Amino acid sequence: MKKLSYALSATAMFVLPMLAAAQAAGNIQDLGQTIIDLINGVFVPLIFALAFVVFLFGIFQYFILGGSDEEKKQQGRSLMIWGIIGFFVMVSVWGLVNILVGTFDLNNSGPDLPQGPNVGG
Repeated sequence: MKKLSYALSATAMFVLPMLAAAQAAGNIQDLGQTIIDLINGVFVPLIFALAFVVFLFGIFQYFILGGSDEEKKQQGRSLMIWGIIGFFVMVSVWGLVNILVGTFDLNNSGPDLPQGPNVGG
């Protein structure tokens, strides 16, 4: 439980300044973009890193700690499988989002406005 509180406090150190910056946003579009940037820049890499750490700990537990203990080997195997499943789900969702963005032409740019004459420049 103590480790979980340390992890949550470390996460809060990165997230709270970004939320404070979101409060200074001028309009709802800026706030939405800030939230999307927060998700893409902090949460997604954090989840990938967490899945990678779970996978590495499973390898460590299987090969190092479970040298002669079958229960440790089974726990390590289980952690490796859950790490791989986590990677698979995250990459699948990422691929599905990219397919939907490409199919429905959903891009992050604004509308194409006609350019007026260049007066004075």
